[in-house]
Amino acid sequence: MPNPSSKKPNFIEQAEALILENLANEQFGVSELAEALHMSRSNLLRKIKKQTQLSASQFIRQVRLKEAMKLLKEDSSTVSEISYQVGFGSTSYFIKCFREQYGYSPGELGKGTVVVETEKVQTNFLKQYRWPFIASTSLVLILVAIMLFSKKDAINESKIEKSIAVLPFKNESSDSTNLYFVNGLMESALNNLQKIEDLRVISRTSVEKYRKTNKGIPEIAEELHVNYLVEGSGQRVGNQVLLNIQLINASTDTPIWVEQYSREVEDIFELQNDVAKKIADAIAAVVTPTELEQIEKKPTENLLAYDYYLQALDPYYSRSEEGLEKAISLFEKAIEQDPEFALAYANIAISYYLLEMSQIEKQYTEKINSFADKALLYDSKSAESLVAKAFYYIQTKEYQLALPHLNKALEYNPNSSLAVQMLAEFYSHMLPNTDKYLEYALKGVQLTVASDSITQSYTYLQLSNALVSSGFADEALKYINSSLDYNAENFYAPHLKAFILFAKDDNIERTRNLLIKEWKKDTTRLDILQDIGKLYYIEENYDSAYFYFKKFVETREANSLDIYLQENVKIALVYKEMGLDKEAEKLFNDFSEYCEGDQSIYRSVNLVWKYAYEGKINEAIEQLRIFSETENYLYWFLLIEDEPLIKPLKSHPDFEDIMQKIKDRFWKNQAELKISLNEEDLL
Repeated sequence: MPNPSSKKPNFIEQAEALILENLANEQFGVSELAEALHMSRSNLLRKIKKQTQLSASQFIRQVRLKEAMKLLKEDSSTVSEISYQVGFGSTSYFIKCFREQYGYSPGELGKGTVVVETEKVQTNFLKQYRWPFIASTSLVLILVAIMLFSKKDAINESKIEKSIAVLPFKNESSDSTNLYFVNGLMESALNNLQKIEDLRVISRTSVEKYRKTNKGIPEIAEELHVNYLVEGSGQRVGNQVLLNIQLINASTDTPIWVEQYSREVEDIFELQNDVAKKIADAIAAVVTPTELEQIEKKPTENLLAYDYYLQALDPYYSRSEEGLEKAISLFEKAIEQDPEFALAYANIAISYYLLEMSQIEKQYTEKINSFADKALLYDSKSAESLVAKAFYYIQTKEYQLALPHLNKALEYNPNSSLAVQMLAEFYSHMLPNTDKYLEYALKGVQLTVASDSITQSYTYLQLSNALVSSGFADEALKYINSSLDYNAENFYAPHLKAFILFAKDDNIERTRNLLIKEWKKDTTRLDILQDIGKLYYIEENYDSAYFYFKKFVETREANSLDIYLQENVKIALVYKEMGLDKEAEKLFNDFSEYCEGDQSIYRSVNLVWKYAYEGKINEAIEQLRIFSETENYLYWFLLIEDEPLIKPLKSHPDFEDIMQKIKDRFWKNQAELKISLNEEDLL
């Protein structure tokens, strides 16, 4: 008989043991646990969810908190010490999680040796200066990863009712050249469903990784965070189209609608429309008359033109340079057959934009404009036509003209991941608006799911940046940790995490140490270099600040870089304190010139620093008063009063009231934003 004492631990016991072995390692997260258990992340998530009803990250946190409870009862360590012993990098975050888990703080256990540390919700002001560039740079990288490599991510763990994904259709024909046609059937079903606002429809690129998969329906649905999946298979035999399609309820893994179609190629559009309407009916989705009109609209009357269009889709969605160039050629052939084919014109314009979106020199601007105009001429209610025109205005930096086109595109296609991605990018730095930036960042990750860990990591990074910029530090920490879980080598994540932690507990020394550690890994990182300088500047440690600022300024000049000009006034003050008056004057003059051309919502606050540097207290106070009327500014601006340049302003009788107004306005707006996002199931 087997010895009961030698019984193998069950899965949960094994997982708990591994977490306890790595208890003090803050970086031991979901990916590390999956690797230690020799299983995939998806299998780990599924097994933990099934056995505990918790997500994997919640399960790990629960194990850490249980061990913390034991230590608090048995040990004489402080709360801060124990928080680090159980793998929490932030004491205030540990206290928050502990209170949520047990209903009281660690200090309320009644043990006199336990020291309770109060939670702070403050952030380093200097992050604000870095973020205009970081937001721009990291988002360009993210957008390149998203658009050029066709991958992205989803973060909303709660499933939304009427959420659906259309899986890649299978080609049942022995002729592999028919694959593009079968893919076109899938694409059309997806596009028609995306036009229904009552549905949340996952993007095409998100489901592509399931083309050849052995995963079951429940696992796929959980990974995509949807309630319904559409499966299909088809073939084209001569002039005949055969299609088998079914809608599956993911919770029960059972079909709720099944249909077999046998139609003439000439009837393909009616077939596509019928599929969308019957799926909507099966899950009781509300379809408005306007949406029905959009669904029933034929893209072209010319079947040969449509065939070329379908052939272009696979290379178009590859987002590679070679793929986009091939797609343009095929779209042009479609236009030769039908000179009024709006979708083909729009996709050519978008392709040209994507080809050079990351290039300094632009050569396709007029082509983008011409093709976009033709797309709008032949279909002004097409989301693709509107996005194409928006890209032209973005290319020419006429952002105010791009915005209404993007908004209108989203009206005609509420599930357009491309429009949502661009609106997030738009509000991050083209026309800054923290509320809108966060809203579209959240919407974007609901619609698209990354197929690789690197892109998923950058998606979480983007969302984390949007969250902390709007004052949601706890949520930002959650997603920056997820970003690092997916890719520990993420270029920006440790940088951002350092400031998110600062936002939670105001520990400037730790923030600086974390940044110095990252900078030593790569001393070419100018973003980190100038941030370290500013941390010393805040503490008025001008010798150390000069050490880092000097390296930053010299490297910037040597490489003729036009970056962080908004920081020059702070750097100028440091140089002035070091007796380098001539260099300080040049830096300040460059900053003054920057202020003259600044048309952003932050112009007034930049003028506050300018006048403060010049000793013009009244003028600085007046600009601060103007800034206090601004809406949707970055969270980091709440902390400008801690800065050396601003200290002289504190003697002014109006300073305290104006600063309080800035803070009150921000938190009032944040509270309203939180309610709005919760109502939309976004937060």
